[in-house]
Amino acid sequence: MEEARKGVLAMVAACVIWGLSSMYYKLLAHVPPEEVLGHRTLWSLVFFGLVLAGQGRLAEIGALLARPRALALVALAALMISANWFLFIYSIQVGHAVEASLGYYIFPLVAVALGFLFLGERHSAPKWVAVGLACVAVTGLTWGLGVAPWVSLALAGTFGIYGLVKRGVAAGPVVSVTAEVVLLAPLALVWLWGVHAQGWTGLTGRHLATFGHDLSDSLLLMLAGPLTATPLILFSYAARRVSYATVGLVQYINPTLQFLVATLVFREAFTPWHAMAFGLIWAALALYSAESLRGERAARRASIRSGTSDTTP
Repeated sequence: MEEARKGVLAMVAACVIWGLSSMYYKLLAHVPPEEVLGHRTLWSLVFFGLVLAGQGRLAEIGALLARPRALALVALAALMISANWFLFIYSIQVGHAVEASLGYYIFPLVAVALGFLFLGERHSAPKWVAVGLACVAVTGLTWGLGVAPWVSLALAGTFGIYGLVKRGVAAGPVVSVTAEVVLLAPLALVWLWGVHAQGWTGLTGRHLATFGHDLSDSLLLMLAGPLTATPLILFSYAARRVSYATVGLVQYINPTLQFLVATLVFREAFTPWHAMAFGLIWAALALYSAESLRGERAARRASIRSGTSDTTP
């Protein structure tokens, strides 16, 4: 019971960090998102490397990347998570934090569809109703705003594919993410060299090289490492101690805090069309969560009955 309580607290802490991280990236809104992403990658590698070195587990990275199939999966996962990180940073910088929060609300429902398409998972009718409500929400928002919420869909899609790929990686979350940033680090180094030495510009057309020129910005960019790694370590700790359904429910703290920060702190527009979409998504998630809890309880009861029958003479 004590372990479960610690697990829930760790999960809450991880989600609070994720949910409030948009305020950190807003402080770096004047730095090109590609530069922020590069530093996030490199300082994450430093932080993860120190953690694994302290645990005597650095050799696990080489062992993982030495297997061709694992290397391919880690490379694809790295591509998806880097795209997800970039989209989140970019969306915060350009004033689309509301859409970003919607994307992370949609993600569990995207995972249901991906599980059906690629893993042959069979879901109950209530879960498919939840997916249908999400589709209606996105369609309605597209109709009302005259443009699809591409940021939301891209964030949910890249994170959904990332989770799908990670299922095939035979390694713990800290080791696998470290392997991902190992593969991304050379690209980040090349990009940051180009920004500083050659004046490269990215999607925003800005070529401001901040690191090393401004102390506060340099420290903020270095903070991207522990800010990325700490919640993942907390999540890994929690996932081993609490049920999957509990993890799923607590995770909604993240997009909820993102939404509150976007509307109350950043003062982003929240139209009636947004209200309609979020209302449908919240209803879908309530249905999805209730069904997940029901399924977990049924599985637990079946396991108890099976254990009892196995010990009955």
